[in-house]
Amino acid sequence: MESTSLGPRQYNVSMVSRYVKAGFYHSFALPLRASGWVYRNFLAPKNGVVKAHLGPGQSNYLKGWFNVDANFLSAKIDVWSDLRRRLPFRDNSVDIFYSHHVIEHLPDSLLQFHFNEMYRCLKPGGAIRVGGPNGDSAARKLIEGDSKWFPDFPDNRVSVGGRYANFLMCRGEHLTILTLSYLTELCTNAGLINVKLCRPITDTYHPELVDTALLNMEWESTPDMPHTVIIEADKPE
Repeated sequence: MESTSLGPRQYNVSMVSRYVKAGFYHSFALPLRASGWVYRNFLAPKNGVVKAHLGPGQSNYLKGWFNVDANFLSAKIDVWSDLRRRLPFRDNSVDIFYSHHVIEHLPDSLLQFHFNEMYRCLKPGGAIRVGGPNGDSAARKLIEGDSKWFPDFPDNRVSVGGRYANFLMCRGEHLTILTLSYLTELCTNAGLINVKLCRPITDTYHPELVDTALLNMEWESTPDMPHTVIIEADKPE
């Protein structure tokens, strides 16, 4: 699942039709599943610090991380696997999962399964850092009538309502709406604790795992009303 990060400097990313994507996943369903199974059972690391980056896409590859994506055509990846299915890591083996503007592209019906999978793979005391389009900020700006806060991507719209739809649904690319309360529910149901909101670029509760290169990737034009909702949560020790 290739990510499409939200940020004005990244709005020139071309959008691939959902029909093309559906065809890709249909054509490669069995190889994708086999690749994830082989990696999880035979190649996934058993020891050491394991940092997993889910959905690096074309431009957000993180050195020192295990970068996982379904797109082997244009994305730079280490592990080829479908994020809609079981994650390609062993039980209790990952120190941290990082996912930035990825889960909104997963079917809403699979989000709880995805969070359960991150919990399964995390070591006791491990953490996740997950971010996506900020539904809370968007709702506030819609009520305020502040159309300038919203981008005019993917369609050039003028009205605040049109831009609100752009931001949340992205011409059908986004399959869910992310808010702090919903992310907290997903984490809690999976068994994760200490769910905390983080500001992009500056805030982390795991500086030993979340490095500067990662934080600098989280570009944000309005830090006081961020376009991205980011949470961190922990697996109990």
